[in-house]
Amino acid sequence: MKRLMPIKLKLSRWSAGVALIGLASGLGACVHTQEPELTTSSIPTDYRLRHPIVVQEADRRIEIFVGSRRGGLTATQRTDVSAFAQGWLQEGTGGIVVDLPTATPNAYAAAQTLREIQSVFAAVGVPPHGIKIVEYRPADPRALATIRLNYPKITADAGPCGVWPEDLGPTFKNPIYQTNRPYYNLGCAYQRNMAAMVANPSDLIQPRPETPTFATRRTTVLDKYGKGQSTATEIPDGDKGKLSDVGK
Repeated sequence: MKRLMPIKLKLSRWSAGVALIGLASGLGACVHTQEPELTTSSIPTDYRLRHPIVVQEADRRIEIFVGSRRGGLTATQRTDVSAFAQGWLQEGTGGIVVDLPTATPNAYAAAQTLREIQSVFAAVGVPPHGIKIVEYRPADPRALATIRLNYPKITADAGPCGVWPEDLGPTFKNPIYQTNRPYYNLGCAYQRNMAAMVANPSDLIQPRPETPTFATRRTTVLDKYGKGQSTATEIPDGDKGKLSDVGK
């Protein structure tokens, strides 16, 4: 038994040394010497995904300014109301709401103007049950109370623009230069202008159906094609506006 004691002591020291080496290796693996990787997947690179055009329902509104000593519509206001009513017939998705001021210095003149507005609506073709009159009092008594006309319609919109979440300065720590990607606001104005200019918002989602063919023009083109003649439209006075004969 006395001879076995040194052997056990040596084995225990060897086991402790192995344990210390393993512990040191584990602690050394926890040290990070590299910087964390930048994650930019939250901001799309394509401007059409960063600033999508959204088709939604919004109000179209105009205001009719009415003085306190004269009721009725001016010639310009009558044109505005007529165009507003025609627009409702084409694109309105709900009734027309008329906000009429009350308890204001021009309340009596506004009531007279409302009767003329209703006559313009009737002349254009707006039914009486498609109009709702709501009385209101302006929050600021000093402001001129106006007659507000509005109706809902389908519109396209994008934005808001002018959002700068990152600095555009040429610094090394700027993620725009590190990842070589466009800045956030790029393309927003283009998308917003395109949404404002489109005549029919549904054209952004799906194409329109084909219209009937122009039978008269089609017959003329096929007749010229059969005879071997040019099918292009001839404009006799097309060269009168030219200032040079280059290219003839």
